[in-house]
Amino acid sequence: MSELTLPEMVEIMRECAGEEAAVEVDGNIGDVDLQILGYDSLALMEAAAMVKRTYRVELSDDALSEVRTLNQFVNAVHQVARS
Repeated sequence: MSELTLPEMVEIMRECAGEEAAVEVDGNIGDVDLQILGYDSLALMEAAAMVKRTYRVELSDDALSEVRTLNQFVNAVHQVARS
């Protein structure tokens, strides 16, 4: 199975938040705070569940509570996958 990428993470968050795929975001949003992007804790938990099903990587509650950006989420998934 491939590693999770930022574009894939963006699509996962959009799906979990019920966002239209047609909505375009300009620039690199990987380091923008999730709250600024409009993603709440429920969307984050749903994204974690989707990543667990798709990539077979489960983030602990502690790891998930530290995630503030999409890049942090992707990096956390990579760390767990490598351990």
